[in-house]
Amino acid sequence: MRVFICEFVTGGGMRRDALPASLAREGLLMRDALARDFSELPGVEAVVTCDGRLPTPPGAECVAVEAEQDCWEIWEALAGAADLACIVAPETDGVLERLWRLCDAAGARVLGPTLPAIQISASKRLTAERLLAHGVPTPAVWSPDSIPAGEAGPFISKPDDGAGCGSTRFWTDRPAPGALGPDHIVQRYEPGAAASLTCLGAGGSVSVLAANDQHVAIQDGVFRFNGLTVGAVPADRDLDALAQRVWRAVPGLDGFFGIDLVLRPEGATVIEINPRVTTAYAGLRGALGLNPAGLLGLVAEAPRSAEALRPVEIAL
Repeated sequence: MRVFICEFVTGGGMRRDALPASLAREGLLMRDALARDFSELPGVEAVVTCDGRLPTPPGAECVAVEAEQDCWEIWEALAGAADLACIVAPETDGVLERLWRLCDAAGARVLGPTLPAIQISASKRLTAERLLAHGVPTPAVWSPDSIPAGEAGPFISKPDDGAGCGSTRFWTDRPAPGALGPDHIVQRYEPGAAASLTCLGAGGSVSVLAANDQHVAIQDGVFRFNGLTVGAVPADRDLDALAQRVWRAVPGLDGFFGIDLVLRPEGATVIEINPRVTTAYAGLRGALGLNPAGLLGLVAEAPRSAEALRPVEIAL
């Protein structure tokens, strides 16, 4: 069985651009963890693409992508020669959707959320509408020019299809007219502890593999993601029930995916869904004490996790 692993940032998607250090580090952490985990499964071969400026991953076949090459053509060929594909890409500008479609058309089954689930999760507005319709606690979404008159700050803004913290801004009061483009959304700022759930949808159910403490700061009005501690938050029944509700609200959340949360004593609020492998995957093996790829049902016997998670810190 052959698995094509494509991490967009480190796999050639930014081959003609300067690589931001933080994005490259996150991408390498995810790419190397996935390459190692799939390569160690019995009867599985893993192949990855690698930006020619970056080191190659250990344990997996690597195809270099240089600046003058068309990464999409290379990805299509590798997906066509694979049985399965594991893709990690930003939802922004439809990149994740395009890569999913490419792998599917080439004949590789994508290990992850379905296309409809990606399309909903990629839009902050559609995600909020779907979650609110199913009674999942999440902040309402407004266009920059349609914030209700009675709503007081603070607020946050972000692109509707944004990925990561870099484009999320903090506003003590409503943004001035014209300060944001029509592609942005505005929400109430939700105070509390930033956290995330690393989830696995498989076999008609969803499991919370780890609940993570996210290290997020606001600097000069912009949110910064400085890393996370995987497995640092107790995954209690309430968080498990919340993941179940999110999973039911957005059909097709298969494979590994993430849920960003804000935690408060009165309960958790869902901020967004990440329909793909997230940075937390890089610490999942250490936290669980097993190979997470073995949980995908590709091998005859799934590994057993440790009774208690061991927190793993990832600094960025």
